[in-house]
Amino acid sequence: MKYPTLEQGVEQLRQGQASAASLAEAALARAADPAGEGARVFTRRYPEQARAAAQAADTLRAAGLARSAIDGLPISIKDLFDVAGETTTGGSVACVGEPAAIATARVVQRLRAAGAVIVGRTNMTEFAYSGLGINPHYGTPRNPWDRATGRIPGGSSSGAAVSVTDGMAYAAIGSDTGGSVRIPAALCGLTGFKPSAHRVSLEGVQPLSRNLDSIGPLAPSVRCCATLDAILSGDAAAIPQPAALRGLRLAVPTTLALDGLDEAVSSAFSRALRRLSAAGARVEEIAVPAFGQLAAINAKGGFTAAEAYAWHRDLMSRAGDRYDPRVISRIRRGRDMTAADYIELLAARQAWIAAVQADIAGHDALVLPTVPIVAPAIAPLQASDDAYYAANGAMLRNPTLINFLDGCALSLPCHEEGTAPVGLMIAGARDTDRRILSIGMAVEEMLAAD
Repeated sequence: MKYPTLEQGVEQLRQGQASAASLAEAALARAADPAGEGARVFTRRYPEQARAAAQAADTLRAAGLARSAIDGLPISIKDLFDVAGETTTGGSVACVGEPAAIATARVVQRLRAAGAVIVGRTNMTEFAYSGLGINPHYGTPRNPWDRATGRIPGGSSSGAAVSVTDGMAYAAIGSDTGGSVRIPAALCGLTGFKPSAHRVSLEGVQPLSRNLDSIGPLAPSVRCCATLDAILSGDAAAIPQPAALRGLRLAVPTTLALDGLDEAVSSAFSRALRRLSAAGARVEEIAVPAFGQLAAINAKGGFTAAEAYAWHRDLMSRAGDRYDPRVISRIRRGRDMTAADYIELLAARQAWIAAVQADIAGHDALVLPTVPIVAPAIAPLQASDDAYYAANGAMLRNPTLINFLDGCALSLPCHEEGTAPVGLMIAGARDTDRRILSIGMAVEEMLAAD
């Protein structure tokens, strides 16, 4: 495994090879290094709190007490989770000066109770409204692959991904409305899990779209994601074990999801499918006509524009000139949606979900590329609206299918070592989370057996 897993970190603590304090100091040092990405990864760091949490973890461990499988490990949180006494800025300067949060988000409470050493809030696309990770206010963290060129990390959980790849955290917690956990995981060579939306509480989370938002981890492995998902959701059941690949029925949707793949993605995806078949999985290409209808259903802006506009309209009236123009223009699309449009969208979604579920019935999971292209360079996207929106559409296209389905999905690396990161998405319908994690573990083991 390229990056240290949660299990490896905890084992170091158990064996006395490291302390929570030493792990925290190493993470904080990397975050503060002026030659590194820390200034662009974090909108706020918590050195004092992290040191105190690490000391508490070491004291408890010395007494033979461990609160969870992440006790004493550095974890980062996305800049849209409330922390009592702080203003939640959502990667924007428009919120600076707004009232501080009264209470701490439920997910942050659960992390603290589990003994996580929270090192800071991670940078993101402003208000989570893009899949690229570009932020004109706080800078854009550079993808760990081909850093000399300066490529996008993916978004909106951009700083989350780079906090893990650059050793500033063992794992990160992000949000996923249309791919914002899975996209940066795919582009940066990590694993990301988007759970069924209802599984993790949104209490104290700055919303983008309440119909589509979900909270999930970015981490080095599927097991890491399963461990964090159990903590975030409060699922007391044992972590899933790897499924048997032989006999699994895996559906590859040919409608939309395979369009426009670049050479690197096409090659890595085809290789993964061949290996799945060789391992005994039944890989079947299927048409999913509803996938081709989603753009038309969302033509007026969809849930994201409508629900974002409802939340932002007062803030925009006070601070609209401080928004990223490429974000506020998309939010404003919701202004033109009527109540009738919204009601029709709710009904259209239910019919769409029913159609997709009928098409994928009889299969254990969907398998598709997370995104169709490898990470593009930052500079051309900053310079051109056309390039920005084209790349954003490409990034969001496949992941958003699963959000609209109200399903769950993993993205895990499927590229060969030393090549551009490529994500393989394993997805299922609502409440198949444990099954998808189990399948993901088996696929991960298979891909690692090179």
